[in-house]
Amino acid sequence: MSVRLLALVIAALSGVIMAVQGSLDAALGKIIGLLETTFVVHLVGLVVVAVLLFGLRLGDGQLANYAQAPWYYYLGGVLGVLIIYGVVRSIPKVGVAPATTAIIVGQVLTASLIDHLGLFGLEKLPFTWYRLLGTLLMAGGAWMLLKK
Repeated sequence: MSVRLLALVIAALSGVIMAVQGSLDAALGKIIGLLETTFVVHLVGLVVVAVLLFGLRLGDGQLANYAQAPWYYYLGGVLGVLIIYGVVRSIPKVGVAPATTAIIVGQVLTASLIDHLGLFGLEKLPFTWYRLLGTLLMAGGAWMLLKK
């Protein structure tokens, strides 16, 4: 299996996990609340990664380099809170498939812009009409998923 194909398989599995996670988070949110769910999800994640990093020593051993990263690279934590909150807020209202499709459309549009501009030190990949058409087809799919 090529490296690129393996990366796509891993990305697809991440999508599977995200759909399950969103469903679980939405269910938890109905029981304990939106912000409470966001807190619990991140707390559980912190405990798991702490065990992996410090208990099992599975990291790359480069945590000491944290000061070398620009400050805005650490906004991922803030964005994670917004993501969990948005998922927990939207899935109960529209369902897992439409919400996940809308999330993916937003991701692809934003990812295309990041690629096009080469932001965050990434290689520039031009935005093409094919990417736009693919994104519009996904948006149409999201709209069709909302139809009853």
